[in-house]
Amino acid sequence: MVDRVLFVCHANLCRSPMAEYLARRLLADRPVTVASAGTDAMDGLTMHPYAMEIATEAGADPAAFRSRTLRPEHLADATLVLTATRRQRSICTSLAPAALHRTFTLRQFGRLAAAAEPQAESADDSLRAAIAAAAHARGRLQPAAPDADDLRDPIGGTAADFRRCAEEIERSLRPLAALIGAAG
Repeated sequence: MVDRVLFVCHANLCRSPMAEYLARRLLADRPVTVASAGTDAMDGLTMHPYAMEIATEAGADPAAFRSRTLRPEHLADATLVLTATRRQRSICTSLAPAALHRTFTLRQFGRLAAAAEPQAESADDSLRAAIAAAAHARGRLQPAAPDADDLRDPIGGTAADFRRCAEEIERSLRPLAALIGAAG
Protein backbone atom coordinates (compact mmCIF):
# COMPACT_ATOMS: atom_id res chain seq x y z
CA MET A 1 0.00 0.00 0.00
CA VAL A 2 1.42 3.36 -1.04
CA ASP A 3 1.08 6.24 1.38
CA ARG A 4 -0.07 9.51 -0.13
CA VAL A 5 0.33 13.10 1.02
CA LEU A 6 -2.15 15.56 -0.47
CA PHE A 7 -1.42 19.29 -0.40
CA VAL A 8 -4.42 21.61 -0.67
CA CYS A 9 -4.61 25.35 -1.28
CA HIS A 10 -7.15 27.68 -2.88
CA ALA A 11 -6.51 27.53 -6.65
CA ASN A 12 -3.80 24.83 -6.90
CA LEU A 13 -1.53 27.28 -8.72
CA CYS A 14 1.01 28.41 -6.11
CA ARG A 15 1.22 27.03 -2.57
CA SER A 16 0.06 23.44 -3.01
CA PRO A 17 2.05 22.84 -6.23
CA MET A 18 5.18 24.30 -4.61
CA ALA A 19 4.58 22.06 -1.58
CA GLU A 20 4.05 19.07 -3.88
CA TYR A 21 7.34 19.55 -5.70
CA LEU A 22 9.33 20.47 -2.59
CA ALA A 23 7.93 17.39 -0.81
CA ARG A 24 8.86 15.16 -3.73
CA ARG A 25 12.45 16.27 -3.32
CA LEU A 26 12.50 15.98 0.48
CA LEU A 27 10.70 12.62 0.53
CA ALA A 28 12.34 11.11 -2.56
CA ASP A 29 13.82 8.19 -0.63
CA ARG A 30 10.62 7.47 1.33
CA PRO A 31 7.72 5.20 0.31
CA VAL A 32 5.40 8.19 -0.13
CA THR A 33 3.70 9.78 -3.13
CA VAL A 34 2.55 13.39 -3.20
CA ALA A 35 -0.15 15.28 -5.06
CA SER A 36 -2.03 18.56 -4.81
CA ALA A 37 -5.46 20.07 -5.43
CA GLY A 38 -7.33 23.30 -4.81
CA THR A 39 -10.58 23.94 -2.99
CA ASP A 40 -11.57 26.54 -5.62
CA ALA A 41 -9.34 25.40 -8.48
CA MET A 42 -10.21 25.36 -12.14
CA ASP A 43 -9.07 22.09 -13.68
CA GLY A 44 -6.26 22.19 -16.22
CA LEU A 45 -4.41 25.45 -15.53
CA THR A 46 -0.64 25.68 -15.51
CA MET A 47 1.25 26.60 -12.37
CA HIS A 48 1.99 30.26 -11.66
CA PRO A 49 5.30 31.21 -13.35
CA TYR A 50 7.05 32.07 -10.06
CA ALA A 51 5.88 28.76 -8.53
CA MET A 52 7.08 26.97 -11.65
CA GLU A 53 10.51 28.57 -11.22
CA ILE A 54 10.71 27.31 -7.63
CA ALA A 55 9.60 23.79 -8.64
CA THR A 56 12.28 23.76 -11.33
CA GLU A 57 14.90 24.82 -8.78
CA ALA A 58 13.74 21.87 -6.64
CA GLY A 59 14.83 19.60 -9.48
CA ALA A 60 11.42 19.01 -11.03
CA ASP A 61 10.00 19.56 -14.48
CA PRO A 62 6.65 21.22 -13.75
CA ALA A 63 5.75 21.76 -17.43
CA ALA A 64 3.13 18.98 -17.33
CA PHE A 65 1.52 20.22 -14.09
CA ARG A 66 -2.18 21.06 -14.34
CA SER A 67 -4.38 22.32 -11.54
CA ARG A 68 -7.21 20.18 -10.27
CA THR A 69 -10.29 20.76 -8.19
CA LEU A 70 -10.35 19.03 -4.81
CA ARG A 71 -12.77 16.11 -4.74
CA PRO A 72 -13.82 13.85 -1.86
CA GLU A 73 -12.03 10.88 -3.43
CA HIS A 74 -8.72 12.77 -3.29
CA LEU A 75 -9.18 13.09 0.46
CA ALA A 76 -10.27 9.48 0.87
CA ASP A 77 -7.14 8.27 -0.94
CA ALA A 78 -4.75 10.45 1.09
CA THR A 79 -2.90 9.15 4.12
CA LEU A 80 -2.11 12.73 5.16
CA VAL A 81 -3.79 15.96 4.03
CA LEU A 82 -1.85 19.21 4.49
CA THR A 83 -3.62 22.47 3.72
CA ALA A 84 -2.37 26.00 3.26
CA THR A 85 -4.95 27.54 5.62
CA ARG A 86 -7.41 26.73 8.36
CA ARG A 87 -10.26 27.54 5.94
CA GLN A 88 -9.03 24.89 3.52
CA ARG A 89 -8.60 22.39 6.36
CA SER A 90 -12.24 23.03 7.28
CA ILE A 91 -13.37 22.50 3.68
CA CYS A 92 -11.44 19.23 3.51
CA THR A 93 -13.00 17.87 6.67
CA SER A 94 -16.45 18.97 5.47
CA LEU A 95 -15.97 17.13 2.18
CA ALA A 96 -14.59 14.01 3.87
CA PRO A 97 -15.32 13.89 7.63
CA ALA A 98 -13.39 10.61 7.92
CA ALA A 99 -10.22 12.57 7.02
CA LEU A 100 -10.46 14.74 10.14
CA HIS A 101 -7.70 12.99 12.13
CA ARG A 102 -5.26 13.08 9.22
CA THR A 103 -5.91 16.63 8.03
CA PHE A 104 -3.77 19.51 9.28
CA THR A 105 -2.53 22.82 8.03
CA LEU A 106 1.01 22.48 6.72
CA ARG A 107 2.43 24.86 9.32
CA GLN A 108 0.50 23.17 12.14
CA PHE A 109 1.78 19.75 11.14
CA GLY A 110 5.33 21.09 10.86
CA ARG A 111 5.18 22.32 14.47
CA LEU A 112 3.68 19.04 15.68
CA ALA A 113 6.20 16.92 13.76
CA ALA A 114 9.07 18.99 15.17
CA ALA A 115 7.81 18.32 18.71
CA ALA A 116 6.93 14.66 18.14
CA GLU A 117 8.81 11.72 19.52
CA PRO A 118 9.46 9.22 16.71
CA GLN A 119 7.74 5.89 16.97
CA ALA A 120 9.54 2.83 15.64
CA GLU A 121 7.42 1.21 12.93
CA SER A 122 8.06 -0.77 9.80
CA ALA A 123 9.17 1.18 6.75
CA ASP A 124 5.79 0.50 5.13
CA ASP A 125 4.00 2.35 7.95
CA SER A 126 6.44 5.24 8.40
CA LEU A 127 4.01 7.98 7.29
CA ARG A 128 1.24 6.59 9.49
CA ALA A 129 3.67 6.43 12.42
CA ALA A 130 4.68 10.05 11.75
CA ILE A 131 1.02 11.12 11.74
CA ALA A 132 0.39 9.28 15.02
CA ALA A 133 3.46 10.82 16.63
CA ALA A 134 2.50 14.32 15.49
CA ALA A 135 -1.09 13.87 16.69
CA HIS A 136 0.23 12.67 20.05
CA ALA A 137 2.43 15.79 20.28
CA ARG A 138 -0.68 17.97 19.89
CA GLY A 139 -1.54 17.42 23.54
CA ARG A 140 1.89 18.59 24.71
CA LEU A 141 2.02 21.89 22.82
CA GLN A 142 0.43 25.17 23.68
CA PRO A 143 -2.07 26.20 21.03
CA ALA A 144 -0.62 28.57 18.45
CA ALA A 145 -2.21 31.84 17.46
CA PRO A 146 -4.78 31.11 14.75
CA ASP A 147 -2.91 32.96 12.02
CA ALA A 148 0.25 30.98 12.83
CA ASP A 149 -1.38 28.03 11.05
CA ASP A 150 -2.08 29.87 7.79
CA LEU A 151 0.42 30.01 4.95
CA ARG A 152 0.23 33.42 3.30
CA ASP A 153 -0.88 33.32 -0.34
CA PRO A 154 1.82 34.87 -2.54
CA ILE A 155 -0.51 35.43 -5.51
CA GLY A 156 -0.22 38.98 -6.75
CA GLY A 157 3.19 39.29 -5.10
CA THR A 158 6.73 39.39 -6.32
CA ALA A 159 9.13 36.55 -7.01
CA ALA A 160 10.57 37.26 -3.55
CA ASP A 161 7.12 36.70 -2.00
CA PHE A 162 6.91 33.31 -3.71
CA ARG A 163 10.41 32.45 -2.54
CA ARG A 164 9.49 33.34 1.08
CA CYS A 165 6.39 31.17 0.79
CA ALA A 166 8.46 28.27 -0.57
CA GLU A 167 10.95 28.68 2.29
CA GLU A 168 8.09 28.52 4.81
CA ILE A 169 6.74 25.41 3.09
CA GLU A 170 10.16 23.76 3.23
CA ARG A 171 10.59 24.71 6.92
CA SER A 172 7.27 23.02 7.63
CA LEU A 173 8.13 19.92 5.56
CA ARG A 174 11.56 19.24 7.06
CA PRO A 175 10.18 17.95 10.41
CA LEU A 176 7.79 15.66 8.51
CA ALA A 177 10.67 14.21 6.47
CA ALA A 178 12.73 13.72 9.63
CA LEU A 179 9.84 12.08 11.46
CA ILE A 180 9.14 9.70 8.57
CA GLY A 181 12.85 8.89 8.42
CA ALA A 182 12.97 8.15 12.13
CA ALA A 183 9.88 5.93 11.91
CA GLY A 184 11.08 4.02 8.85
